[in-house]
Amino acid sequence: MDVPAPGARRAAAARAPAATMLLRTARVPRECWCVPTALLCAYGFFASLRPSEPFLTPYLLGSDKNLTEREESKPDRLLVLKVLWKDFLVCYSSRPLLCWSVWWALSTCGYFQVVNYTQGLWEQVMPSRNADIYNGGVEAVSTLLGAVAVFAVGYIKISWSTWGEMTLSLFSLLIAAAVYVMDKVDNIWVCYSSYVIFRIIYMLLITIATFQIATNLSMERYALVFGVNTFIALALQTLLTLIVVDASGLGLDITTQFLIYAGYFALIAVIFLINGAVSVMKKYRRRRDTEPGSPVTSA
Repeated sequence: MDVPAPGARRAAAARAPAATMLLRTARVPRECWCVPTALLCAYGFFASLRPSEPFLTPYLLGSDKNLTEREESKPDRLLVLKVLWKDFLVCYSSRPLLCWSVWWALSTCGYFQVVNYTQGLWEQVMPSRNADIYNGGVEAVSTLLGAVAVFAVGYIKISWSTWGEMTLSLFSLLIAAAVYVMDKVDNIWVCYSSYVIFRIIYMLLITIATFQIATNLSMERYALVFGVNTFIALALQTLLTLIVVDASGLGLDITTQFLIYAGYFALIAVIFLINGAVSVMKKYRRRRDTEPGSPVTSA
């Protein structure tokens, strides 16, 4: 039987701790789920824990309050609904906020439709079983470039109160053109490029729209307005999906769907072009009438 040399024994002894550490680290991924799971469970528990809740109703139903259970819950809910409705009317009575909110909801609806179904369009243009595809990379690049465009918003110097609607119209038209090109040109790289342009423009405009909406609101009403805008966008998206995509509706093929989405953004552009032109004319007419030396018309 061969006896290992002293050098070999020392090398083996040196490798033993390393091997032990390797075995320990190899077992970590199998065991590390316990801590995140425990933390998640703890978060869910404490987030749902409302210690005052069981005592609130008995307190309000106490003999000194003179309230029945029905009287206690109904006026409280009605009061909340009344306050929300009042805030809703106050918020959307502002024309600038209403304008930006309408664009926010309409464009977000169209954006969701394009993003949700663009993979199907790309699969038709370039089937993944026949060639290498770069869909994930395009998504990443478009997100990165969109973020760069968002940072550049601060350097844009424009009177949004005057030219905001015209700007929304112009860029909505560019979005419509990008979606149309993506639909009609049978080249995957053109589709990729159009999609990147589409996302950059949308992310740029939605940031501007969000800022403009926020400037016309008090902080307490942010959740109300953005919640209503998001609800309208999702409701419109559901309706558009049922009509255009679902088999119970028209059940159109993917290329016809994107042609409709291009037309949808073109319609948004036309609406804001007309509205913006009227708004600009009114402002310039009002400015001209208030200038010194302007003729005064008598009744």
